Amino acid sequence: MNEPQQKWTETIEESHSLFDLKLKEVWKYKDLVYMFVKRDFVSSFKQTILGPIWFFINPIFTTIVYLVVFGRIAKLPTDGAPPILFYLAGVTLWNYFSTSLLATSSTFSGNSAIFGKVYFPRLVTPLSIVLSNLMRFGVQFLLFLVCWAYYFSKGAVHPNIWILATPFLIILMAFFALGVGMIFSSLTTKYKDLSMLLGFGVSLYMYSTPVIYPVSALKGVFKSLAYYNPLTGIFECFKYAWLGVGDFSPVMLGISSVIIVILLMIGIVVFNKVEKTFMDTV
Repeated sequence: MNEPQQKWTETIEESHSLFDLKLKEVWKYKDLVYMFVKRDFVSSFKQTILGPIWFFINPIFTTIVYLVVFGRIAKLPTDGAPPILFYLAGVTLWNYFSTSLLATSSTFSGNSAIFGKVYFPRLVTPLSIVLSNLMRFGVQFLLFLVCWAYYFSKGAVHPNIWILATPFLIILMAFFALGVGMIFSSLTTKYKDLSMLLGFGVSLYMYSTPVIYPVSALKGVFKSLAYYNPLTGIFECFKYAWLGVGDFSPVMLGISSVIIVILLMIGIVVFNKVEKTFMDTV
């Protein structure tokens, strides 16, 4: 008598496309994404006295330091915007990008124990990192809005229609951090030194990004090169939208978008290629 054929509820097989993000699989594991996001967010202030208040303390103290060092001592211009608000805008955006990039870059090395035991779409991990940092960004953005509302009531800032582009700017930053983070995460499975190099490189990268100065303060070749920094268009658009200052043009945002999409595609290809064999090298 023939036994009934067993039916599998899930079949795991190798994907032949390097550009396949397996988004359908990621959606099936949306509960896991939520758990990772909750874990990352909660663990960031677990066993601390002040808890989530640290999300406010960090940008406040950083802004004060920038105000003293770059505003009062170095006397860098802010294009007429209130210095505190100018630096707070830059700090808020930069914190989200840098934290997301550094955390994403350790996806394989930091989760090798889990990856080696349980199957789930590997993209779940970097996505959860970007989303959990988005929650932190929301807290710090709230601080920015409170300060912005104060200066707006005094007529010190002049926002415009580009405020509506804010969600798009955040998405671009997330894609940039995700793309570059996946590239470095894949490379560090073989070359561990890159993880230390990335931390140093991100610190230097901040000074080539208009975080503490406007693009209008740059001259000659430095100003031309700044246009090809993917974050330049994002930061200048944000400051122009909310503060009404800056040397912004839609072309800058277009250049940023193109470069970020290219880097994201490269990150997808490298990530998909390495995830098949990374357990042999980690």
